[in-house]
Amino acid sequence: MIFPEYESYDALGLAEIVRTGAVSASELLDAAIERIEAREGQIGAIAIRMFDEARAAIASGLPSGPFTGVPFSLKDLSVNYSGVPTTAASRLYSDFVPDHDSTLVTRYRRAGLVTLAKTKTPEFALSLTTEPTLYGPARNPWNLAYSPGGSSGGAAAAVAAGYMPMAHATDGGGSIRVPASFCGLFGLKPSRGRISLAPDFGEMLAGMATSHCLSWSVRDSAALLDASAGPEPGDPYAAPPLARPLLDEVGAPPGKLRIALCATDFLGNQIDPECEAAARAAGILCETLGHHVEEARPDLDGLSLLDAWRVIPAINVFVNASTRAKALGREVSPSDLEPLNFAWMEAGREYSGADFLRVISLMHALARRVGAFFENYDLILTPTLGQKSLKLGTIDTQSTDVERHVSLLFGEIAPHTALFNQTGGAAMSVPFTQTQDGLPLGVQFAGRLGDEPKLIRLAAQIEEAQPWFNSRPATFS
Repeated sequence: MIFPEYESYDALGLAEIVRTGAVSASELLDAAIERIEAREGQIGAIAIRMFDEARAAIASGLPSGPFTGVPFSLKDLSVNYSGVPTTAASRLYSDFVPDHDSTLVTRYRRAGLVTLAKTKTPEFALSLTTEPTLYGPARNPWNLAYSPGGSSGGAAAAVAAGYMPMAHATDGGGSIRVPASFCGLFGLKPSRGRISLAPDFGEMLAGMATSHCLSWSVRDSAALLDASAGPEPGDPYAAPPLARPLLDEVGAPPGKLRIALCATDFLGNQIDPECEAAARAAGILCETLGHHVEEARPDLDGLSLLDAWRVIPAINVFVNASTRAKALGREVSPSDLEPLNFAWMEAGREYSGADFLRVISLMHALARRVGAFFENYDLILTPTLGQKSLKLGTIDTQSTDVERHVSLLFGEIAPHTALFNQTGGAAMSVPFTQTQDGLPLGVQFAGRLGDEPKLIRLAAQIEEAQPWFNSRPATFS
């Protein structure tokens, strides 16, 4: 293969060898394209190929940045790259072509990244698997019968399959952290307001959704956040300023952290034994690293973790779909959307402003409870997942049972992740172990708004103690 050592470098490593002249950006692009061409027929991670755009970007001269020449992909959702469709895996948006870049894409360009593809998402990113009708399923490189998760499943599959060392991803309820766990990757969800959604959005999912990446290394995630974070004028939120670059936190002593361990769900219910065991083993590792770990969980009694995800996506789908249909000069029809999302949209049509304010108030109440909890702890450690693996076809988007869908996502598959979208705090999934079936399994650490430095320091410490970079799927070895 072209540049056979390509997959042995993380993104900063590739940028360094481009900087020294050992390889060129064009050679890295060719190496990435060769792997996509050879493997994509099995994996199905890519929604839109952008090879010509990538070659044109290199030919016009790349800016000098931390990732100059590194192949990269964008999730086909919420971020616009001028002249390339943004479809959100929906037939309704299949011919939507933006005429401008999102601010985040502009920042990625300035960092020197070379975008060569858009990766698959479930329609409107409203699932924890990536099996859109429009593009077909993405498959987990560790076992092709399994899902890479969602909604950033295409991004996770692309990185795990070796196409590129990191990829853009979004997270509105766990959509970075869930695929990270399923695919053996590092996934950090930044604090609310850390990444600007300018110029097209102020917030998404009432502030629950944000963007960042999936990566093999902690330092890549830190450096990319350094390059892409920061508010734009008019943003409705701004995360607490960082004292120094996050890359400087990699290898910095985290101090003795007070870590709460929750190995059940947040209501005390049992989860998959292997997921529970992973969290408990991570707690033991943290103790050996000098941290204080004790079992505790926030008191969420009387507060629903699911109501926000019943109501807010429904209203979002209704508003977005009807706005798009109006631009097309017609009404939304059942053929425009997958049956599940059409049913969700119809529910959104019926919700009132009072319903919306009720769930916003509920999210604020959850944030108060969780904020009080973090007065006594630095971080909380949980399993990333409540269900250790997910076979393709398990989640049926041809169904119209929205209630069952929401309960499956956040009551069974990932009962721990969505809380931190609702509260806005930073959270991460760290690769930790493998299931008895040989699939990756991660653990989640979460903290307050602005706790990215604390998380990066701990993640780097775990990465050094228990390296995962060379633990790769055997599919293409």
